Amino acid sequence: MRSPRVKLRACVLLAAASLVPLLGTGCDPLGVHLLVHPFSMGAATPIPSPPWATENLERKYLWNKLDYRTVIMPPIADGFPPPRCEDPPDQASVLRALEDVTRGVPYIYEEFRDDFEVITEKIVDRIDPPRFYPLVGPAQLHHCHYKCTVYYTETQESGYPIALRLKAPRVQVVYIDKDHLHLFTGGGPEVQQQVTRDLTNN
Repeated sequence: MRSPRVKLRACVLLAAASLVPLLGTGCDPLGVHLLVHPFSMGAATPIPSPPWATENLERKYLWNKLDYRTVIMPPIADGFPPPRCEDPPDQASVLRALEDVTRGVPYIYEEFRDDFEVITEKIVDRIDPPRFYPLVGPAQLHHCHYKCTVYYTETQESGYPIALRLKAPRVQVVYIDKDHLHLFTGGGPEVQQQVTRDLTNN
C-alpha cells in the first residue's frame, strides 16, 4: 500500500507533466500567462538533489552490513604465539562511522567534505580467557580497538539570499572496535586442526 507521501508526490509529478505541453505552445486556454525561463530545459530540467539523500540510499542499500558483526575465527594453536590484530579498519569503514553531513537545502545551505586523510592507531590488542558464548560455544574474545583520526576540508556554501562559501580544516576522532571470537576446543592439536579444517573448508 502506498504511503500518503508517495501518493502526493505522484500527483504533483502528474500535474507538472500535464503542464509541459502548454509551455511550448502559444495558446493559453486557462487565461493565465505562463512564464518560461529562457534557460529551462522543460521536462528534462535537472532537479538539484541534496548530498544527504544519496548518503541515505547508500547506507540503506550499498554499505557493508558486516561492520558491526562479530567474526568467528579458528581456535588459537598451542605452542604458537598468540595472534595479533592485523586487520585495521579501512578508510571506507572509518568514513561511514563519521557524523552525518548536516542536511541542507540546495542553494540555501549546503555542506561538503573533501580531501580526507585518515590516520589509524591501534590502542587495544588483548585476548580474554575462554568462556561460553550463546550460539557459539566456548570461545575467546579478541579485543582489537582502533583510534582513527580523520582530517578533511569542510565547505559550507549558500547561494541565497547571500552568496557565500566558507572552507575550513576539520578534525574528527572515531573509535572503532573490530573484536572477534576464537573458538576454544580444549583438546589436543589434532582436535584444533580438525576444527580449523571445518571452518576453512580445507
